[in-house]
Amino acid sequence: MTPVDGVRRVGTITAELGEGPVWDGATGSLVWVDILAGLVHRHAPSTGLTDTLEVGRPVGAVALRAGGGLVLATDDGFRFIEAGGTTSRLVAPINADDPELRMNDGKCDPLGRFWAGTMRYDQRAGGGALYCLGSDATVTLEIKDVTISNGIDWSPDGRTMYFIDTPTQRVDAFDFDPAGGRISARRSLISIDPADGGPDGLTVDADGYVWVALWGGWSVRRYTPEGRPEREIRLPAAHVTSLAFGGAHLDELFITTAWEGLATEQRAAQPEAGGLFHCRPGVRGRPARSFAG
Repeated sequence: MTPVDGVRRVGTITAELGEGPVWDGATGSLVWVDILAGLVHRHAPSTGLTDTLEVGRPVGAVALRAGGGLVLATDDGFRFIEAGGTTSRLVAPINADDPELRMNDGKCDPLGRFWAGTMRYDQRAGGGALYCLGSDATVTLEIKDVTISNGIDWSPDGRTMYFIDTPTQRVDAFDFDPAGGRISARRSLISIDPADGGPDGLTVDADGYVWVALWGGWSVRRYTPEGRPEREIRLPAAHVTSLAFGGAHLDELFITTAWEGLATEQRAAQPEAGGLFHCRPGVRGRPARSFAG
């Protein structure tokens, strides 16, 4: 694999469980979450400033809304934040009466539906699921018996959906029907050795290559559409969680990390764990898709 150099830390935020970065091209800023702390951060590289919104409950993923504002995947379902707002409202409850479940990672599909999944705090096998929030705020259950619902994205032509259930150590591919939002023909695309970390967040670049964050692996990797590792970026933090392309030309890569799960001595040895990182990997990403509702 080809190594990618030039990784640097961005801003001063140290997240317990940083996740779900999304580039907002309209404002030139990166939005991401700190799941367990219930925070949504927005960083503007042009000024170096970061604004933080307190959601007041665990938030596993965030996406932009086409009409302005944000859609959140929280521990009780899907929530909206209006443009310029500071509070969220629940629009589609999911397992709201089960305190052992929370959302974890999500993204919008080519037609603007928001997909996000659940997991149990004790990570019990098969305790979670993957859901889809339609533009009319109706929710459909898409995949059952998920343990840690994680990274999700689509191929540039919108015909393939990629999905990670972390304990499987795989990135799976599905045939995807963009019009109906239906998935079928699940198969394994990438298998990752546990010694290299657990697959966490993912994104697909403009060339259709799949980038995977490796929890416990100190790195992110780029894979060909056929599943072959092609290049790697090493980070100064073991728990690498997710990544997104951004910048004016979508040629900058932002990478989130976490200190959650590290013992005291490990945190001391990884002072930058939980930081947001940046590099220029030599390829471009695609604009973030917004929620159409």
